[in-house]
Amino acid sequence: ITSDNAPSMATLKVDQDKIRDIIGKGGATIRQITEDSGATVDIDDDGTVKVFGQNAAARDAAVEIIMSITAEAEIGAIYTGKVARIVDFGAFVTILPGKDGLVHISQIADERVENVSDYLSEGQDVQVKVLDVDQRGRIKLSMREVADESGSAEANDSADAPEEESLSEE
Repeated sequence: ITSDNAPSMATLKVDQDKIRDIIGKGGATIRQITEDSGATVDIDDDGTVKVFGQNAAARDAAVEIIMSITAEAEIGAIYTGKVARIVDFGAFVTILPGKDGLVHISQIADERVENVSDYLSEGQDVQVKVLDVDQRGRIKLSMREVADESGSAEANDSADAPEEESLSEE
């Protein structure tokens, strides 16, 4: 049994096409991982990633960052994302580090949306469901399907609830 304070190592296997994402432009991402976690990261060309930490916490922090960078959007999964950019036809939402998806204007609300910025603002946290990822890696998202699944009613629907309860008590 090793102490949580003892130096430790973890080995991960990532897709070779994800190596570039972990290293980042000019090594910026891998330097940031080292800076944020305090662990050292070594990547082989075959996708083997070795993480050396002065302790288990440093190692685990670096592994978590690497896992989030290499994560793929899962179709049908619900993510909490941040609105990155609003455009005429919808909004781009960041669901994973470096992964933005489009919530088309038709997928924002059940009612017809004339103006995206009436519903969303940049930097806002939103719940989105991944509908599809095309061959080019573009992610299609929906806010409507999350609302339908969670059964979250509009505010005016929930205002009717107490009245229904009082009627049923009579």
